Amino acid sequence: MHEDFESCVRAVHSRDARFDGWFFTAVTSTRIYCRPSCPVPPPQVRHMTFLPSAAAAQQAGFRACKRCRPDASPGSPQWNARADLVGRAVRLIADGVVDREGVPGLAGRLGYSTRQVQRHVQAELGAGPLAVARAQRAQAARTLIETSTLPMGDIAFAAGFGSIRSFNDTVREVFGLTPGELRERVSRGARAQVAPGTVTVRLPYRAPLAAEQLFAQLAADALPGVEQWRDGTLRRTLRLPHGTGIVELRPAAGHVDCRLVLADLRDLGSAVHRCRWLLDLDADPVAVDAALAADPLLAPLVAAVPGRRVPRAVDGVELAVRAVLGPAAAARLAMAYGDPVTDPDGALTRVFPDLSALAGADPAVLDVEAPVAQAFAALVGAVASGRLDLGVGADWVEARQRLRDLPGLDESTVEHIAMRALGDPDAWPGDGEPAQRWRPWRAYAFGHLAG
Repeated sequence: MHEDFESCVRAVHSRDARFDGWFFTAVTSTRIYCRPSCPVPPPQVRHMTFLPSAAAAQQAGFRACKRCRPDASPGSPQWNARADLVGRAVRLIADGVVDREGVPGLAGRLGYSTRQVQRHVQAELGAGPLAVARAQRAQAARTLIETSTLPMGDIAFAAGFGSIRSFNDTVREVFGLTPGELRERVSRGARAQVAPGTVTVRLPYRAPLAAEQLFAQLAADALPGVEQWRDGTLRRTLRLPHGTGIVELRPAAGHVDCRLVLADLRDLGSAVHRCRWLLDLDADPVAVDAALAADPLLAPLVAAVPGRRVPRAVDGVELAVRAVLGPAAAARLAMAYGDPVTDPDGALTRVFPDLSALAGADPAVLDVEAPVAQAFAALVGAVASGRLDLGVGADWVEARQRLRDLPGLDESTVEHIAMRALGDPDAWPGDGEPAQRWRPWRAYAFGHLAG
């Protein structure tokens, strides 16, 4: 969209928040970049230029606006709706793969050469994978600076920087302030009485959000010991790249309150991304609702529940295992093989078992019929061998085919996994043939029809 200059100018002049994350306004006279909805008076048109990502703006030498905080805007909805190379790459970068494995590791996961990945990401985001990852590190650093009392050296390490110097330089370049100055802008009360490893962030979204329906479905599916619904808050344990965590998610006006307790603060970026993915917060509800409301069957349903989201999963393998086993057997599996966690409230006792524990699970503990046990074993074996990828960067077409090749998985289960684990907005886990006119939003149509 950033290439449509006139449309971008109209969005900026109207301060249209629907386009936050779709593009960024860089002001050549001040060297600052903003969201389209920035509350300050817009600059003269001749000083505007538009860029596809915060990383592109930062790479071009623009600083983040202190008023609208463009680095914290919702992500572009196109990356969650696309299954091509760039869409998969963006989701993996957001999950921290570049920080942990570098660009070669990212390319290996995607099945392309490093050069191809760099070229395609640069072409669409205006910045390469390293620059995109750097922008995310800067945002993680800002969150820790403003919400914790950690020493700056610990924050630099937790945010993924290789040195204090690169941390200081990046924060100064991106935000126009030193780390110390950023912290001074936040009142001490906002950082007081916080336990070690605890971080509170706001997860923005594009309105409208049908929060009641979204959280009600997640609450109904809650796995005892792993998840809990309490007093309007969804609580659950997380298995993250460097350790475990507990998250509390509560809907609020214009955002979702997210409180994380992390064993290792390096997991902050991954944890935030997985929570956004779980709640489908980067969707474009206006576009989805407009497309589905054109159908006479769906129009009254969309009008009754505008902004419906498709709940996803914090871990694709966990979701697939739960879909195959069913809730009762999945609960037994979690209690028998999940690693214990310490929850001050006592309700969360386990993190869902990792792949090695799943592979060693005793079928007798599952207490399921033989075909279900066979399907479970085949699923875990396929993931463990690398034949099946259920991560955020998976190829949706290939993953579906690998799932169909497994014994005991019917088409409804395959599509349920495609919808919630892979995040395909066009998945259809219902009975019968869905209407072609609902494409590419059939997963949302299913949500409306299923109630």
